Amino acid sequence: MSTFIDVLQSIIPSAFMFATPLIFTALGGVLSERSGIINIGLEGLMIMGAFIGVVVNLSLYSVLGSTLTPWVSILIAAIVGALFASLHAIATVTFRADQVVSGVAINFLALGIGLFLIKQIYGKGQTDMVQGMLRSTDIPLLSDIPLIGPIFFENTYYTNWIAVILAFVVWYVIFKTPFGLRLRSVGEHPFAADSVGINVNKMRYIAVMLSGFFGGAGGAIFALTFAGNFYQGTISGQGFIALAAVVFGKWHPIGALGAALFFGVAQSLSVIGSGVPLLENIPSVYLQIAPYVLTIFALVGLVGRADAPKSLGTPFIKGSR
Repeated sequence: MSTFIDVLQSIIPSAFMFATPLIFTALGGVLSERSGIINIGLEGLMIMGAFIGVVVNLSLYSVLGSTLTPWVSILIAAIVGALFASLHAIATVTFRADQVVSGVAINFLALGIGLFLIKQIYGKGQTDMVQGMLRSTDIPLLSDIPLIGPIFFENTYYTNWIAVILAFVVWYVIFKTPFGLRLRSVGEHPFAADSVGINVNKMRYIAVMLSGFFGGAGGAIFALTFAGNFYQGTISGQGFIALAAVVFGKWHPIGALGAALFFGVAQSLSVIGSGVPLLENIPSVYLQIAPYVLTIFALVGLVGRADAPKSLGTPFIKGSR
């Protein structure tokens, strides 16, 4: 029994840590795609968030210190992520460009801008290492709860629990508020929504920019939890895994939360698997590719089962049917 508890104590905090940036980004993807806009650009939004988060962290650490710097960095990265996502909104909503092509362009553009500016600012292909990293901590009182306290609330990050709370907040907003009803209506039947006075384009702009806000925050959290700097491979496919979590979670905030946790466990095992019984003899290369293989199997298993919003990927032209 004690061995089993020890295994849980090693896997769950690590899985939660890996899942948190995915939860933030996947929630943004849910909001965007619920409005009818495909967001392949989640990877680019995370890249931009990581870039801004690291640069702001390096710039403000001497002023704000180790406590405030990571939180201010995440907030600024989220705001810049929202502004960057507006490019996707302009292309897909205003100019009705192909949403997949626009998303792919966002991914390339984010990486190109980041690497170009890093070269201009620091004169090399990566930033310096940040000092204001997010730090794990024990949550007071909750960490003292027998059995579950050490597993869930020791050596954890506040961002982990913010992500979980945020998933339920997004669920409430989408399914229990007038804003959420309008959001879902423009993703399912935009012409019907327009006929009752809902501004379809405005709702889609808001949704896409919210996806940028959450994606930027997710990228900054990943950089300030794991990488500690920004370079070409900082995000390395996390945005695509978050996109898979959106589909795997059936475009539902709680489903996306569960899918992100599933992928978080897979990524965690790729790191700590050598110390886990039953996995210790598996070659490390197999554990490292496991998250991506599981992502593919999860998506293949959902083909024909997950129902996307009916107008997902369909441009809205007022006055046409």
